[in-house]
Amino acid sequence: MNEILARPRATALPLQDGDLLAAVDLGSNSFHMVVARYVLGQLRVVDRIRDMVRLAEGLDAKGGLDAAVLRRALESLERFGQRLRDIPPQRVRVIATNTVRQLAVPSAFLLPAETALGHAIEVVSGREEARLVYLGVAHAQPPKPGELRLVIDIGGGSTECIIGSGLEAIERESLQLGCVATTRRFFPDGKLSRKRWNKALTEVSAEFQQFANLYRALGWQEALGSSGTNKAIGDICAAMKLTKGAVTAQALPQVRDRLLQAESIDKIDLPGLPAERKPIIAGGLLVLEAAFDVLGLERMAVSKAALREGVLYDMLGRGGADDPRDASVAALMQRYGIDPGQAQRVEDTAMQLFDATCDEWELTGDDRAMLSRAANLHELGLAIAHSQYHVHGAYVLEHSDIAGFSQQEQRLLASLVRTHRRGIPKSAFDAIPDRLLARTKHIAALLRIAVLLHRSHEADAVPRIDAKVDGETLELTLDKRWLDQRPLVRQDISGEPEDAADLGVTLRIDAA
Repeated sequence: MNEILARPRATALPLQDGDLLAAVDLGSNSFHMVVARYVLGQLRVVDRIRDMVRLAEGLDAKGGLDAAVLRRALESLERFGQRLRDIPPQRVRVIATNTVRQLAVPSAFLLPAETALGHAIEVVSGREEARLVYLGVAHAQPPKPGELRLVIDIGGGSTECIIGSGLEAIERESLQLGCVATTRRFFPDGKLSRKRWNKALTEVSAEFQQFANLYRALGWQEALGSSGTNKAIGDICAAMKLTKGAVTAQALPQVRDRLLQAESIDKIDLPGLPAERKPIIAGGLLVLEAAFDVLGLERMAVSKAALREGVLYDMLGRGGADDPRDASVAALMQRYGIDPGQAQRVEDTAMQLFDATCDEWELTGDDRAMLSRAANLHELGLAIAHSQYHVHGAYVLEHSDIAGFSQQEQRLLASLVRTHRRGIPKSAFDAIPDRLLARTKHIAALLRIAVLLHRSHEADAVPRIDAKVDGETLELTLDKRWLDQRPLVRQDISGEPEDAADLGVTLRIDAA
């Protein structure tokens, strides 16, 4: 066990020596958990658990999940939950990837899965998955200063390709190609032949060709493969005495020819290949051959790290100076020309309201951070059109690839921006999990009030706001003289109690 991971850049969480952190990766092929102890500024791995669940095997064409595969997944999560029982929830992060992204009704998996595990599950986009993979690889095997690195991660349901420098991912792509999904797609009856292989290789290569020119123009000095498929193929290359564990352009065709001699998947005989990987190795090898051909790879070393290690290091950055979500918010503000002065004023007032209500409403630090980000981004849609700008802003936030955010976090942020003005549609919070719904509506109410009080975009701060909470009743006392001098604000805020009721909040406003 006592494996030492690379030293983090900064300690964003208030960690003490001996504290445990855990990252869980709910992949399309395997579920992984890594538990690490924070010791003298380092993360020391103390436990790893892996279950080959093959979630992607249960995914049907309509986005449903086979009941037997679901049971298999829940049994695995119950075992993981036992190990996580004594680790504080804020030090556990659980990531779901491609197969869960493909579900027609993700909640049908997420609700029982969260119950079995005892922790919330975040679904991340393919590009966010790519960023986390790169982060894990970069920490485990630090790149040389100034050099570019290509990382290819072949999972069960998707393949991520990243070019990065240092600890930062520069280009990220996610393809719907993985060892499980690709084996099912091209070899559904288990039959292997060179004709089938070549036809499949043409189709898979076309996926890589979408970004090959950009990647080859950027170039890289080193290529690394991560996750189980790349490791397995590297082990096969070593067992066949073709390399010492790397994958090369000369070795790969020999592995493929050896595989095709079997003529059926159940007869595959590749040295160094674990029995559990035999049913899915064909799809993984096919994807890797296409990557080598299209990207012009000569050699790829195999990394010992992957998504789960990246999640651990991302946890260290979250909530502190290195939180990637804050960098993304700043980038969005710049890209969409958001007025920083107005954003700051709204944020300051929203934070004042939050601090006055958080205890009674049991709001958390995560809620505070999300309210702050929504305050900074609430005018994003103005760059598109003034009419319905809150709708435009919400759409951009929900459907963009935003580094550091899970899909649920983006939907939550989009809901706050969508409901910060005008009427509140009944569907505004449909995407928010029940466990977060009450808190989300509460911070939505606070954001609406902050935006209203700064309706005139004045540079001056709002004087004295007294806020008290009694159950679902929020009482505000505003400065009468200030309010009387602003008839537009007074008119808007007089109608707010009716809208607040749609958030489950009884709003009472007084002026003194």
